Amino acid sequence: MQHSNKKEIEDLGSILLEIGSALMSSGANSLRIRTIIDRISSSFGYNIELLITNRALMITVHNEADQHFFNSIKRTSPHGVNFRVASGISRMSWRVIEEKWSVDKIEQELDRLLALPHYPRLVILSLVALAGASFCRLFGGNWMDMLISFGATFAGLFIRQEFVKREFNTYLCIFMGALTASLLSGFYLRYGSSPTAEHTFATSVLFLIPGVPLINSFSDLIDGNIMNGTIRGVHGLIISFAIALGLLTAMLIYHL
Repeated sequence: MQHSNKKEIEDLGSILLEIGSALMSSGANSLRIRTIIDRISSSFGYNIELLITNRALMITVHNEADQHFFNSIKRTSPHGVNFRVASGISRMSWRVIEEKWSVDKIEQELDRLLALPHYPRLVILSLVALAGASFCRLFGGNWMDMLISFGATFAGLFIRQEFVKREFNTYLCIFMGALTASLLSGFYLRYGSSPTAEHTFATSVLFLIPGVPLINSFSDLIDGNIMNGTIRGVHGLIISFAIALGLLTAMLIYHL
């Protein structure tokens, strides 16, 4: 019986670390990670101590009824945004409680969520570019401005993805995406005849705005996670600086 409890707590601790890492890499804030992991561990009758940092998770799982405990640390992968995984894990945590899932069942569902395919690249490029064109229209641009904004956003995101695939520095990828988009829209602003061309230049880099890191930073600070909130805030500010640097470079090239 003791051997069974020891194996269960080790398996549970390992899968909780995987869940926390997946949530962190998918753009979840610290409070959400802690809540979901605590919810799952409580359904098995275990208590947890969880330390969340920006690049690693450390967890201790224990049960007051016996002497067994699990303690481990896991480095998280680079952060991104994947709401499908984050929301899927959140729904899974409630099903664990309601349906009394085993650790093996949780592991199978987590593997399924992590294996879900992404949208085709062309679909992502097209829809993000369409969003950029829509912002241009909202800001007062005409149909030609929208078309240029669409093309500049499409090209900027494409270049950023290519740099990411080649594992360049994150901020360099942001800079190159902003530079590409602003060079195309800046050419239209410099040599085009549209009186509202500045809207194209301003909206062509909006796809790079670090909304999730800044929102998570504010959320972590409000919840008292000062370290994580500060790190995420600085990360968002550096991304903003990279975007501004790309715009500034294009402005200097075209003497805008």
